[in-house]
Amino acid sequence: MTPMKRPENIAGMINGVELYNPENIDLLEDYLTTQCKTGEYDLEANLAILKLYQFNPSSAKESVIIKILVKALTAIPAPDFNLCLYLLAEHANLTSIEALIQIQQYLEQARYVKFWASDLTQLNEAVPNFESEIREVIARIMAMSYQTINASALAANLGLKSDAFDSFCAKHGWEKTGDLVHIPINKDNEAKAVVIRENIKFEQLTKVIGYSNEM
Repeated sequence: MTPMKRPENIAGMINGVELYNPENIDLLEDYLTTQCKTGEYDLEANLAILKLYQFNPSSAKESVIIKILVKALTAIPAPDFNLCLYLLAEHANLTSIEALIQIQQYLEQARYVKFWASDLTQLNEAVPNFESEIREVIARIMAMSYQTINASALAANLGLKSDAFDSFCAKHGWEKTGDLVHIPINKDNEAKAVVIRENIKFEQLTKVIGYSNEM
């Protein structure tokens, strides 16, 4: 997921009274389509679409809602998906949205094997680079959590096999040695020493000393 430099006309719209003008729906939807094609992401602009749908229910399009939710999945572990759902109360019972909620739960619970076993057709149709973007999300989480991990387990988490898995590891600077993959140390996966300090009041210390003298 790549942060997007918001076009001036979109920025002016979102930050002003034009945010609530239903005539801007088409422009914002086109901007969403651009995000889906380029891999960039603008949560605030996408939330603006959902707000306009709230005020103009007849303008709501299920296909656009799906695109917004699928893009939000690529921001996990950020709470973007839930922020979008909050604005979709009237559409929450759609079968397509219920399926996405299940997918989101797999990702948030780090049940990646279950995720890759799911039917991702709808998501790939909505966002062509979806699987690649999610793989990067999972890779960041793996790099934050491990210095060394079983290669088979990592491949399953990434939904990759054989040469594709080896290429992915090489791209990220991960070294595969036998059945293990070594991930470079970073500020998140580095072991940190824990210093435990106990604050003992002087009164407590004198009681301990007095007790020892009695023995």
